Amino acid sequence: MNVSVKWDGVYPALLTPFTADDQLDLPLFEKNLHAQLDAGIHGFIIGGSLGEASTLLNDEKIALLETALGVCEGRVPVLVNIAEQGTKQAIARAHEAESNGADGLMLLPPMRYPADARETVTFFKAVAQETSLPVMIYNNPYDYKIMTTVAMFEELAELSNIQAVKESTRDLTNITRMRNAFGDRFKLMGGVDTLALEALLLGCDGWVGGLVDAFPQETMAIYELTKAGQVAEALAIYRWFMPLLELDIHPKLVQYIKLAATATGIGSEYVRAPRLTLVGAEREQVLQVIQTALVNRPVLTTVH
Repeated sequence: MNVSVKWDGVYPALLTPFTADDQLDLPLFEKNLHAQLDAGIHGFIIGGSLGEASTLLNDEKIALLETALGVCEGRVPVLVNIAEQGTKQAIARAHEAESNGADGLMLLPPMRYPADARETVTFFKAVAQETSLPVMIYNNPYDYKIMTTVAMFEELAELSNIQAVKESTRDLTNITRMRNAFGDRFKLMGGVDTLALEALLLGCDGWVGGLVDAFPQETMAIYELTKAGQVAEALAIYRWFMPLLELDIHPKLVQYIKLAATATGIGSEYVRAPRLTLVGAEREQVLQVIQTALVNRPVLTTVH
């Protein structure tokens, strides 16, 4: 039986850990999941960009899903990311996710083709209509070159299982634009780490995070304090966090965040080719950011 997806709180876009010989490192994956659950996160997303989706085999995605479901034991929902080149493939992945117990889907626009508005809406509808699972549309024109506009969401609103939006436009006014157009019809999840506090203050329901993979406690503290109205306390942690959060908006975000998760003991550096682990001055520079943050790690304020 599927766990209800409430589309609020913190949802880590999970890393995919590998072994030195390029196999899934499921024990390390479980260790990270437990660290996230201990921090109080509200759901998981498997196989996103940060999870190296483009290099994962279908059976590996299912193995990650099954592992996450086994660890969660129904405590929080587990979502699977759908990022495919063609509509038929996307529908097939959605069917596989649903038949293997996923609680919901995150759906990207067509990959490797800059679809226009009509094509994009048709793609989203075609996939959503083929599943009973709740769907979150990933709106990230910065990285994926396709903007899902208010007018497009007006068409998508016809499908009741399209319920949420990962808001990664990097245009904070779009949050208000969506609220003005739809009220609470769509749940909004901030999807850019360096704009997370601002997104929450502007009315986002939750945060799909990247650095949460390495720093779950701090991520949760910012979310909970902000939602409780303790903005000054949240801001103090956020300012400390910002140099780390900026690792999430770099083309090598996978390597950078994996290095951070390694430093906090809940990840490893191994990535899958064509990515390569960091070396030389670049690695030292990123490590310096991480180590400086660890030395100055704040005492977390509790909600009152």
